[in-house]
Amino acid sequence: MSVWNPDNIKDVAESIGIASLSDDVLQGLSSDIEYRLSQVLEESLKFMRHSKRATLSTQDVAQALRVLDVEPLYGYESTRPLRFGEASIGPGQPIFYVEDEEVDFEKLINAPLPKVPREITLTAHFLAVDGNQPTIPHNPTVADARNQELVPKGPGANPHIAAISGADNVTVKPLVKHLLSKELQLYFSNACSAVFDENSDEYRAAALASIRTDPGLHQLIPYFVQFIAEKVTHNLKDLFVLTQTLQLTSALLDNKNLYLDPYVSSLVPPVLTCLIGRHLGSSATPLSSYPLRNTAATLLGSICKKYAKSSHTLKPRLARTCLKHFLDPTKPLGTNYGGIIGLQAVGGIEAVRVLILPNVKVYETLIREPLEDEGSPKQAEAEAVLTALIAALQTLEDDTFGFLNGGKDGETANQDRKLEERVGPLVAARVLQMHRPSFVKVLIEA
Repeated sequence: MSVWNPDNIKDVAESIGIASLSDDVLQGLSSDIEYRLSQVLEESLKFMRHSKRATLSTQDVAQALRVLDVEPLYGYESTRPLRFGEASIGPGQPIFYVEDEEVDFEKLINAPLPKVPREITLTAHFLAVDGNQPTIPHNPTVADARNQELVPKGPGANPHIAAISGADNVTVKPLVKHLLSKELQLYFSNACSAVFDENSDEYRAAALASIRTDPGLHQLIPYFVQFIAEKVTHNLKDLFVLTQTLQLTSALLDNKNLYLDPYVSSLVPPVLTCLIGRHLGSSATPLSSYPLRNTAATLLGSICKKYAKSSHTLKPRLARTCLKHFLDPTKPLGTNYGGIIGLQAVGGIEAVRVLILPNVKVYETLIREPLEDEGSPKQAEAEAVLTALIAALQTLEDDTFGFLNGGKDGETANQDRKLEERVGPLVAARVLQMHRPSFVKVLIEA
């Protein structure tokens, strides 16, 4: 027996002109209506539960009808609760209906018109171009940027500074959640472990070759940049780790498929640290860090050559930093050495002519005493610095001068005196020992 009353079906049939229906037909229709209603109610309850509500609404029923490919009911979508009235047509047969709200036409006509809604428009603008925000009304202003100064600062604000001060156990929660696929996460983990594997040269070479040529590493660029900065900051005494970090940086720069212009400002500090760092490697063997400094200078030169056009202030800032560490008497000789080769790599012949050559006479007073200290570790460092200084000056020699066989005694003596006045007695003596008159002439006339 069906729960649905067959008399309701008979009333609907008579209203559309069907006079008589057999009992079997009424029973079948009742069963089908009951099934259809239960199906609609089940789908409606699903929408209610997914909406985290405990009350079934007309919208849930309309969504259920749409899912079941049935035309939904119209006229029951309302944000206000429906009020039902009751009317009686006989004993025991109440009829419920929705009460209509009575509207006073006089009040409706005299009511003020609502505001005209704004037209919907779409405007496109650049949030950032090559990492720089254009100064347009859509982007934050300078005043908004100054509000960032209210952010708490301290030893834990920058993880690299915190590591130097011994507070590297502070965890910083990222403001933006960056999702990586499992394949990229696995690639990043395996590549980083392979680059710093001391037991297998083949494993390291394969990892660097993959980073140098793989075209699908765009999402990993910020992770590699962060990884390089952390490795340099935490391993200033480990020359192997520092050398491999520079190799990793070089591999990223060699990858022609990667757009690294926005990350150059983050890649330069680790390379500069390997170039002009005060204490790199073991203090017992200070010369062991000089090959690392040479590699860093070469890498810094390639960065300037590749990204000087996109960042106009890159080369002047690097040259200023290298010059400062070259002439600072408080810095160790290794830092001075890094400043010399860094200037040569960044600025080329023009930097040697304008920045190194005029300061040679002043700087040689700093290395004269260590050179005269026989058997001390500083003597070897001072000798390396002097060799780098003369090697930088040799780039000024022009091939058009040729190699002269010599000159008159009076002329030679005059050149020796001018050379000593130009570069100082120490460097002049080393240059004269090379027996290259063209080199002497270049240094005098440059």
